[in-house]
Amino acid sequence: MSTRTSILRLVLITAFVLPIASVAFAGPQHWKITKTQWTPSDEKNYSAFVAALGESGCRNVAECMKSSANPYRGTDPVGFDFWADCGRFPYLLRGYFAWKNGLPFSVESQVKAVDGLGKDIRYSAKGNYVSARRDSVQRSAQPPIGHTLLQQLVMFPSTAMYRYNAELDQPSGLFFDFVPAKIDRNGIRPGTVIYDANGHAAIVYKIETDGRIRFFDAHTDALITRSVYGEKFQRSSPNSGGGFKNFRPLYLTGASQQSDGSYVGGQVTTIPMTSLADFSMEQFFGTNNFRANWSKAEFAFNGQKLAFYDWVRSRLAIGDLKYHPIDEMLNMMDTLCNDVKERVHAVDAAIANAIDEKAQPASLPENIYGASGEWESFSTPSRDARLKTSFVELRKDVQRFVELHRQGSPRVIYSGTNLALDLRTAYERAADACVIVYTRSDQTRVKLSYHHVVARLYSLSFDPYQCAERRWGADSNQELSTCPYDATKEAWYQAEQRLRNQIDRTYDVKMGFSLQDLRAKAPGSGVDTPPDADLRRYLYSL
Repeated sequence: MSTRTSILRLVLITAFVLPIASVAFAGPQHWKITKTQWTPSDEKNYSAFVAALGESGCRNVAECMKSSANPYRGTDPVGFDFWADCGRFPYLLRGYFAWKNGLPFSVESQVKAVDGLGKDIRYSAKGNYVSARRDSVQRSAQPPIGHTLLQQLVMFPSTAMYRYNAELDQPSGLFFDFVPAKIDRNGIRPGTVIYDANGHAAIVYKIETDGRIRFFDAHTDALITRSVYGEKFQRSSPNSGGGFKNFRPLYLTGASQQSDGSYVGGQVTTIPMTSLADFSMEQFFGTNNFRANWSKAEFAFNGQKLAFYDWVRSRLAIGDLKYHPIDEMLNMMDTLCNDVKERVHAVDAAIANAIDEKAQPASLPENIYGASGEWESFSTPSRDARLKTSFVELRKDVQRFVELHRQGSPRVIYSGTNLALDLRTAYERAADACVIVYTRSDQTRVKLSYHHVVARLYSLSFDPYQCAERRWGADSNQELSTCPYDATKEAWYQAEQRLRNQIDRTYDVKMGFSLQDLRAKAPGSGVDTPPDADLRRYLYSL
């Protein structure tokens, strides 16, 4: 946990235990419910609120909420700070907007695994069900303190709250917070949540005219990153509930209206998912509604079968989606360059907290992708897996565009005379423009090119106990010379290679491996050969 995260969590904890009078806040404090339901106008304004924050370029949760992009910042109490990780960030934005607009709000405060098995409900095999809820209802003539209630409500959720089969919904009582979204420009909008069943959540803030979905997400250190939707978000079973979700419309029922227009009492309810215009299970069962086996569902657009990610983008594009191979490649390279630069902050956080100076533990966590504590805060196996998946996706997509062009596909637009040469030229230009800088153990700075990152992609260490040089895959004695030599850590780095080769996040595998287990290639300890992510090599082979 970073120093800043510790401070932010302290702020949150004190909200539970300090008497309100003991904290001197100025400005509007109360959360009055002045509307009994979320209207289409409220939803439109919420989307605009999220879009503005996403476009602002803010780098951490507190900065986002205090930026000029937040029109309500001037009404926040002095000294009020913000913290959220990926699972809580959507709830923070939704709850904050509800507070500032006098709207009802409610959260799942507890969920349990459907099958009753497993220690970590964030990764339950058959999903979860809601066992308790908490509402933002005014219970007396004195309305609750807004920032205190918001902090309390936002501390309940985790990514476990997103993991459910929508067809098990209970519209009255213990209902799910989200509804699976219809894949079109009405269903997918700023504020839509993207849930990765491997344990991550992000928020859509913009949809480009060509159907690309831009999102931002928070991390355990409250840092904000931005990227573009793709294969890094794995499609999952209906039980796991991965994919696109919208917050459900909420209604306050049974309340009494006071003379000042606010409502007291009552309870927060919703309506059945099936009655909502933007509800759809297509992302799970396909356009052919193939329920016998979700993994074999088909996705068709304008009579043509498409891969899932192409189908999503085609549905969201304005007009018929056409691929401009060079532009597509440059857009993806720009996103990847940004993703790698964002990784710098994650590695720096571990170094700043001296995690690399600690002794290497005797074994890995039970699962490196879904751990807790120090490993959760400072390791990067999930982030690195998503990054590697995106590099592999770029390599595959460009090859697909080349092959479609050769076939004369009308979906590919290219007016030049030598696509291979033009792709190589554009690739080199974009790669040269991308420079990543990291700080070595002796505080000297090293510049890495895009080519360097690709070459050492599977050497980037996710292990927070490794030095900065190993975290960035240093491959020369000169670059490694500043890394404090530790024979045990070096042995661990070498032994973790097969885990670095793996881009699939296997949350159902026990991974408490010792060094000897890794050396013996214990089941679940990775793969020998990583997938091809070298687009440059492919382009020069044409």
